[in-house]
Order: sequence, then structure tokens, then C-alpha cells
Amino acid sequence: MRLWSKKQEKLFFDKSRNFATHQQLFYRTDDGRYVAYWPKGYDGAKTTLQARNSLIGNYTEKWVNDLLKHILEDTGLHVIQQAQIPAIGITHKSPADIAIATRGKKVLMPEEVKLIFEVKMSLVWNWQYDESTGHIREIGDYRTHQGRPSFTRSDSVLKAIGKCIDIRVSSFKSSRIPLIILGNAPLSNGFCKKADYLKQAGIIQGFWSLNPFPLNHGNTRKRSHQDGFIRFDNIRELNITLNQLFKQELNFFSSMETPETLGQMIEIANRENTYEEKGLKFIKLIKR
Repeated sequence: MRLWSKKQEKLFFDKSRNFATHQQLFYRTDDGRYVAYWPKGYDGAKTTLQARNSLIGNYTEKWVNDLLKHILEDTGLHVIQQAQIPAIGITHKSPADIAIATRGKKVLMPEEVKLIFEVKMSLVWNWQYDESTGHIREIGDYRTHQGRPSFTRSDSVLKAIGKCIDIRVSSFKSSRIPLIILGNAPLSNGFCKKADYLKQAGIIQGFWSLNPFPLNHGNTRKRSHQDGFIRFDNIRELNITLNQLFKQELNFFSSMETPETLGQMIEIANRENTYEEKGLKFIKLIKR
């Protein structure tokens, strides 16, 4: 398998046409063209395609699921789509898009979960459908249309951040589970700073783009200053980063205490013998 590309988007349309009409997949411009996004400069009548959002959401989530299964095939880990972890507030009403776990079941305990992915991927390029021939062709990258794909859509990013924060504050049992938001477009400068802060604060472990070449010409940001955002260029890079994340024993902790209380906690934790024991003791004191 390969990372996201124009080929995957073409495949989405080819598969979706088996159960959806072209009117459900494409906008119709005033001059009779069927396009995936309104082109830049288009100021004619506009409609909204509600059906396509759920179709591309289901498609990208399944694509991520298959990609991770391919990468983790011989590791003994399981990739669970629409996973439920009730102990940390992830129920059937709002399941995790993708969870990597030590057990292959839909309903999981927090200690069985190695990683949670929130998927925020969409169509990046613009596409045109020819009604007379049934052919679909790419007509430009995201700079040529009015759509806001994946990480370029602020409300989508904020929704993902909100869900991750909700998981973090639901229970201390979520403190050891890394949270990653997956996309297929670059993150804006403003959100890169926010992504770095969220990573440093331990709330979210990263915004990862799985689209190596989102532009037809030119390049995009590879990573932010503190790696809150990373663009992966091949399967190998993604695999290495995943393995590094699995090897780390991360612990999220947050508190708002007086300097005196923090000093007392540090003094108590310092009585332990090793750095690891000191760190674990401090985290336990914070959680209390």
C-alpha cells in the first residue's frame, strides 16, 4: 500500500458510483459542468452536497484502517475501527475512529489501547465528471477550488481537538494513551503553533498528514517547529514514527497548584531511588 494520493480520490469516485449518483457526488455549475468543488472565481448559484461528506468520511476511515493493518500486520497488535472504550467516555454514540489495541474487540479497556486516531481526511483535489462519457478527471489541486479540505478546514480541526480534550479529561485512565489526528492536507501557520502547544502540553501527540504531495506543483510544510504537525512522505516514515510512539511510556498530567504545593510534591517524589520512580511518584501526587 501507499499513502494518500490522487489515485485514492479517483478510486473513491469509481467505487461510490456503484451506489451513488453523480448528482450526489458532484456540484453542477451554471454552465452545466459537474465538479467536486466550486472552482476559484466561480460566483454562480451554489448547493450543498450532504451525502458526499459521509461517503468520503467512511471511505477515508476504512482506507486508514487498511493502511494500519498492512503496517502492523506482524506486530500482534489489532486495528479497531469505530472502537468503544467506555471507561474514558468513548461509547457507541461517539466511538474512536481508529484504535490500535492489544485485543481485537470493538469494546476495549483503556489498558488494552496503545493509540487512538481521529481521522479528518477529505477530497483534496478538484475533479470533473463528464456526463456524456462517464469519465472523471482531475482539474486542479486545493489552490484552484473554493473547498477547505482536511486540516485546512478550521471547524473540522477544532472539532477534532475538542474530542481529544474530552477524552483527556474524562478519566485518568486515558493518561497513557497517545492521541493522533490524521489528515491529508497541510496545517495552516496559525494551527501549527496550536499543534505544537497541544503536543508540548501532552493533550494531543500530533497532527499527521498522510498525503506526501498535496500540490500538483510546489511543496508544502514537512513539519512544524516542535513536530506538532508532521507530513509523512512514505510508509517507512510512518512505520518508524509509530514504533517510536509505541516504545515510549507516556503519561499525561495536568494540574493547577500553588508553588508551595508543587514544591512539597517534588520533595516527596525526590525520596524515590530512580528517575523513573521519582517521575511516577510525582504523577501520582499530581493526580490525587
